[in-house]
Amino acid sequence: MASKIEQNSIVSVHYTGTFDDGKIFDSSEGKDPLTFLVGHGQMITGFEQEMLGAEVGEKRQFTLTPDRAYGERTEAAIQQVPREQFPEGMAIEVGMVLGAQSDQGPVQFSVASVDDDMVTVDFNHQMAGMTINFSVEVVDITEPAQKDADGCGPGCGCN
Repeated sequence: MASKIEQNSIVSVHYTGTFDDGKIFDSSEGKDPLTFLVGHGQMITGFEQEMLGAEVGEKRQFTLTPDRAYGERTEAAIQQVPREQFPEGMAIEVGMVLGAQSDQGPVQFSVASVDDDMVTVDFNHQMAGMTINFSVEVVDITEPAQKDADGCGPGCGCN
């Protein structure tokens, strides 16, 4: 077991994420801890930065502004897509979150509006532009095996 969280550590944490109004948007409470490989894009950058140096049993609370979380909202991420590009007969409703393949891999988008011929979609992350808060407790820290240090770790699908 490693003593402190550092680059390439495999970390297990219990966490609760809240918006500024105190509403919980995600939590591991009552579930298994979240396990991730530090420094390989499995978590938002600000979360990892805030956890560096933490030890097992340590609790941290921090706030992430959009630039350290999911970025600012951008109008360029809102696009109009012809209705015919969606599966025939698919019920498309405002607020739906759907997935698509892009040149960079799978992406999620939400439906902003629908009319007869066009669907306005928003590729901004659902929490883009938001300041978010975390309360985190470190449950375990493990030194990575070599394959993990190369970027293949928990949640990557290769194990």
